Amino acid sequence: MRFYQKIFQTYWNPYVAISLAGVLSALYFGATGTVWAVTGEFTRLGGHVLQWFGVDTSKWAYFNLIKMQGSPLTRTDGWIVIGMLIGALITVLLSNSFKIRVPQQKRRLLQGFVGGVIAGFGARLALGCNLAAFFSGVPQFSFHAWLFMLATAAGTYIGVKIVMTKWWRGKPNLKPVSQAQLQATPSGKKRSVQPWVGLIVILVFLAIVITFTIQGKHLLAVAALAGLGFGILIERGQICFTSAFRDQWISGRAVMTKAIAVGMIVATVCTFFYIHNGIPALIKPAAPSTLLGGLLFGIGIVMAGGCETGMMYRMMEGQVLYIFVGLGNLVGATLLAFAWDHLGFYNTLVQGWQPINLLKSWGETVGLLGTLAMLGLWWLSAHWWSRHYKFGRGLQVKSDAFVARPMKE
Repeated sequence: MRFYQKIFQTYWNPYVAISLAGVLSALYFGATGTVWAVTGEFTRLGGHVLQWFGVDTSKWAYFNLIKMQGSPLTRTDGWIVIGMLIGALITVLLSNSFKIRVPQQKRRLLQGFVGGVIAGFGARLALGCNLAAFFSGVPQFSFHAWLFMLATAAGTYIGVKIVMTKWWRGKPNLKPVSQAQLQATPSGKKRSVQPWVGLIVILVFLAIVITFTIQGKHLLAVAALAGLGFGILIERGQICFTSAFRDQWISGRAVMTKAIAVGMIVATVCTFFYIHNGIPALIKPAAPSTLLGGLLFGIGIVMAGGCETGMMYRMMEGQVLYIFVGLGNLVGATLLAFAWDHLGFYNTLVQGWQPINLLKSWGETVGLLGTLAMLGLWWLSAHWWSRHYKFGRGLQVKSDAFVARPMKE
């Protein structure tokens, strides 16, 4: 029982959870030759919705780029997404913590949707979100991932400025809670059903994986299991890339930032092993679209209150807001698929710019050590920032020679 409580009644150390995610991400790359990604599948789903309404997307360049064949049930990326949702749901149920939560301020639903649209649009403009263009992109030694990271950091700063304004926050909607309402909170008897439901869900999911294996659909089985693992890790570790950037601007807190840096160091070393042994790295163009996409993504995830990983596990926890964020993501990604060629985004922001592979540009040894050094520098920078940030006052050094503008009340 103590083991069960330790696993499911407490959240895991983020360093452990993200490091395990880094190992799993590398193993998935080694097994399939693809990376841990989700927003590409969101975009394909948007394309399917358009097709259901009779829209001919066969000549849309972006859908041809990301390949629309099959359905989420026949694609590895589809099972990564399904597995992540199921994995997060299972741990939520086993921890007996699922609960429908609706924001008291209904405007938050619209704000979450708008933030999701901007984040989805930006992610697909950059050819990936915080996973494919960042957490998986840096270990692939793709220079574009570093551009995306810097642009996302700047975007989250702008996002914080937006959400701290009075017009965004609105008036507080605090309501007194009566004794009767307190007593009406979910009873232990009612919620004790949740672990049993979680057990049934995981058995059904494993039965699907076994069926794939028997049918010879090994890649789908691997994707489903990997997605399940990612879902468990992001929920138990409360892995949120929005928090990693946003919290530093607001409070100076850098725990998630440093944990993600460590997880990416682990992923980089493990991924290098596979690339060194012949699996081609997935390198994307380092283009203006990367910078603009990262900037929009950073703004959007702060407005929405969560990135793709945070959105997915919070949705499974019963937070209704993140259903709207998810819908926004789908709409934003689909809009980008339209803008890619119909509005000239590709010709203006991508065409002519080349992918830059750091292992080829710098050589394998320098590329590996250089990437690890940059991740180490990021960890040190986050640590320094957290030590010198004064809550409510901004960044300070001993002499107060450099003082960031204080946050307005």
